[in-house]
Amino acid sequence: MPRWVALVIAIAICLATGSTRAATPAEIDAKVVSFRNDVMPIFMSAGCNAGSCHGSSRGQDGFRLSLFGYDPAGDYERITREIPNRRINLARPHESLMLLKSTGAVPHTGGEVFSPGSANYKTILRWIEAGAPDDPKDLPTPIALEVEPKQIELDANAGAAQLKATAKYSDGTARDVTRLALFQSSNDNSAAIDKTGLVTAKNRGEAFVMARFATFTVGSHAIVTPKGLSYTWPAGVPENNYIDGLVHQKLRKLKILPSELCDDATFVRRVFLDVLGVLPPPEKTQAFVASTDQKKREQLVDELLAREEFVEMWVMRWAELLKIRSNDENNVSYKATLLYYDWLKDRIARNVPMNEIVRELLGSAGGTFENPATNYFQVETDPMKVAENTAQVFAGMRLQCAQCHNHPFDRWTMDDYYGWTAFFSQVGRKGGEDQREQVIFNSGGGEVPNPVTKKPVAPKFLGGETPDLKGRDRRLVLADWLASSDNPYFARNMANVTWQHFLGVGIIDPVDDVRISNPPSNPELLDALAAKLAEYKYDFRRLVRDICLSRAYQLSSVTNDTNAGDERNFAHASVRRIRAEVLLDCISQVTEAKEKFRGLPLGARAVHIADGRTTNFFLRTFGRATRETVCSCEVKMEPNLSQALHLLNGKTVTEKVQTGGVVKRLLKEKKSPEQIVEELYLRCFARRPTAEESTKLLAAVNEKDANKEDVLNDVFWALLNSKEFIFNH
Repeated sequence: MPRWVALVIAIAICLATGSTRAATPAEIDAKVVSFRNDVMPIFMSAGCNAGSCHGSSRGQDGFRLSLFGYDPAGDYERITREIPNRRINLARPHESLMLLKSTGAVPHTGGEVFSPGSANYKTILRWIEAGAPDDPKDLPTPIALEVEPKQIELDANAGAAQLKATAKYSDGTARDVTRLALFQSSNDNSAAIDKTGLVTAKNRGEAFVMARFATFTVGSHAIVTPKGLSYTWPAGVPENNYIDGLVHQKLRKLKILPSELCDDATFVRRVFLDVLGVLPPPEKTQAFVASTDQKKREQLVDELLAREEFVEMWVMRWAELLKIRSNDENNVSYKATLLYYDWLKDRIARNVPMNEIVRELLGSAGGTFENPATNYFQVETDPMKVAENTAQVFAGMRLQCAQCHNHPFDRWTMDDYYGWTAFFSQVGRKGGEDQREQVIFNSGGGEVPNPVTKKPVAPKFLGGETPDLKGRDRRLVLADWLASSDNPYFARNMANVTWQHFLGVGIIDPVDDVRISNPPSNPELLDALAAKLAEYKYDFRRLVRDICLSRAYQLSSVTNDTNAGDERNFAHASVRRIRAEVLLDCISQVTEAKEKFRGLPLGARAVHIADGRTTNFFLRTFGRATRETVCSCEVKMEPNLSQALHLLNGKTVTEKVQTGGVVKRLLKEKKSPEQIVEELYLRCFARRPTAEESTKLLAAVNEKDANKEDVLNDVFWALLNSKEFIFNH
């Protein structure tokens, strides 16, 4: 059928029905362009429905599209009916405002989006010429997106590679959508990508280059290495376990050499801080360094994992994730908070597997006093917030974006979000006999509608199926799935959180921002750790042991020419500021000055604090988590000026040096200044002073008329203010 005939038919139908939709494809032209499959992808690839343009909540210049196309029906309505005969002109399609603005023929804030005669221009023109039809209900929809090649290796400033994006549809067909995909790079400094999907190598490094089409975001891993780099992997580099093999595999690809092993003094300080949150006693350090036992590091790790302080460290970490704090607004009393904390401590102390703890939390019912696990549903009562927190804590995913629109950087849609939220829509609450207690139960009623379609969304696992819920508590069904082998996210997230604690940076970082556009730096390593955790039946002590005994964990923080710029591939140890609670405990430990916290006896550690609302000036200044959210970003590890000023001028260090009386006691024990300086170094740094350090300090101590106690206290104060003390290295 000639196109002009199709146009006449379309206009006639529109006049008769009052609609801008043409009849069926058979009534016009078998080659009619699809609005959802052909036109809407242009809006995304051209940036029209981005948040900075017409996809913003208020639109742009009087025209609004749904962000990244989450509401195609609404977009069609706004384009075809909101301002009749303006955005599209059926009589003179080439004069449609959509085309005139996009090509810059009339003033457009976004400038020229595509040129007249381009493929995008022709697609939209054909759609308008056909009568701007809406799509039939049985329209094939995209169900997957693939990008090739999966891995890209290029020479710096010398290579390029072309990505190809292929969409698969519900009718079994596939289509090359490279022209319609939106391309982005996670690191333009190393690998830039243009609108056509061409990847260009720049500086040494790596990047995740991704394509977005419909609701899918996928990509490829690009590695850029220096051209002509003379590189040889050293022969005989030891591999203590499976972790090292996978770390080395990645380093070879990047042409990076790992650092040497750290010395014994560094290791003993590092592992004490990471595993126990305390510094090693001087006598322990000296004995460990002097030992010639080839397995002394392995024996030390086993010894530390059996100590109570290991439990206390991880109770603190999980108390942050579970937001254990009193909250008057949500009726979480101080008593409920203490019971919740003690419940968690009991489970971790008894080495209850993490998947069982999660099942107990999510399936809990009863009073918040008699069954403290039910406080999980009391610290947050909004079903959407509970759903978001559950995904973020136990799967590492931030779903918040999908509440109002499809996630712009991941695969989650609004239906996914509300399907997940529906698991928590039937949680009921009522007052207990004690006015401070709440009773949590399954109310059996309550649905969650999608705000766009207004229809209830059935509970659905993230990336999984819609389960059979007949006669079952939705939370129990979710708990069973979340901690099962059918869920690919739980074990990976637990492994990643554990790895981040000991290496300073997650394999996916931040650890609670798992998404397709934030891929793991070493996916094979993360998969191996997750598989081991599952093999160990979620006994994360065994995973901690694997990590601490790996060569990767034991590397020196001193870099070489090839790995100086590496921050994600574990080629050297990272230098990490000690977190607030542990730092305060370490200052109290070495000065022998006790702290007092609410609800705890004098001398208790900051790590023991149960209620997130309990704090002091030091802990706030050094970034202790407030436990108001589950975000890992609550713990501030970055040093700042306020911290330096407090250490220098605040009362914490100065008073503790004086009130602890360590120097006074050592002088009373007839220790020489040289012995005292050595003792202070061992306490703070787990090493003896160098000859140069000792000479300079003793010269000050032995000056004529110098008060030895005052000078030695000044030395102690200086050590506590040094970077070597404040950082774990």
